[in-house]
Amino acid sequence: MKSDLNILGIETSCDETAAAVVCNGSEVLSNVVSSQIALHQKYGGVVPEIASRAHIEKIYPIVEEAITQSGLDKNSIDAVAVANQPGLTVALIVGLTAAKTLALVLDKPLIAINHIHAHLQSAMMDTKDLQLPAVALIVSGGHTSLYDCENILELKLLGSTIDDAAGEAFDKVASILNLPYPGGPSIEKAAASGNPKAIKFPRTMLEKDSLDFSFSGIKTAVLYYCQGQDMKGRNNSDKMTEKQIADIAASFQAAVIDVLVKKTQLAADRVRAKTILLGGGVAANTALRENLEKMAQRTGRVLLVAPKKYCTDNAVMIASLGYHKYKAHIFSDMSLEAKAGTDD
Repeated sequence: MKSDLNILGIETSCDETAAAVVCNGSEVLSNVVSSQIALHQKYGGVVPEIASRAHIEKIYPIVEEAITQSGLDKNSIDAVAVANQPGLTVALIVGLTAAKTLALVLDKPLIAINHIHAHLQSAMMDTKDLQLPAVALIVSGGHTSLYDCENILELKLLGSTIDDAAGEAFDKVASILNLPYPGGPSIEKAAASGNPKAIKFPRTMLEKDSLDFSFSGIKTAVLYYCQGQDMKGRNNSDKMTEKQIADIAASFQAAVIDVLVKKTQLAADRVRAKTILLGGGVAANTALRENLEKMAQRTGRVLLVAPKKYCTDNAVMIASLGYHKYKAHIFSDMSLEAKAGTDD
């Protein structure tokens, strides 16, 4: 009787074309990612049409490479898991079409994966004894959300951003400071030599006990600081010293992290969480990881963080979550559609 379950995962929700094969939810047999950062860099953000065309060019070679690297025959794949939401619809359709085709040709089950839930799976993947209840924080370019994690397959939304996501704010502030795209790594690098207390940028907490986020205010505060309240189109960042830019980056980063940590603690207290989970692209930020770890230790909780190599979009997290949905017999048919939004 076959005991191992080999899941092929496909991810094309934004600007990474990725495929991976994962055995039994945690043994990574292959992990192939083609990034589009160079294509979108001159635009300062992801252009959907360009992303879609790049996915079309890369998807089948990437999938073939993932299967080859896994050392498995195609017929040894037990199911095809694919991110069908949320994301750029034109990008999701490419991965979904490839997944449907493979599932049909190989006569294997098709498994729909919520991209956001998969980011949390990255943090849980190597955990044998997950202590529940847990609170999960997803921080990325498109999403900043808190969830009550009842189990691996059941998440309840507690709060989300009402405007800019944290990652989006990082990108916009990096642009204001003339730092390279993507903004997250650029801000973190600049902030390393800066003083996080140099400038007191606002911490937007919204209403008392709110678990929602808002980062448009701090983005505007940085803009005013750099260009002045008259907003006459001047960007003084090109006249700033490296030290001044470092201080702005460090102060901005500290303000964002402060809000993320405080909101996460509030959510953890509310659901009496034993564990805190962290995933998403911004989860790679070292300062965020360190500050959440301090909070978790101070409040007697365990922090589980996605490995940095799995913080950005990847197919390992898709295949890993696909394993658990396979075990629960949660499959989709060929009518599965791509969705820009998320079903929370």
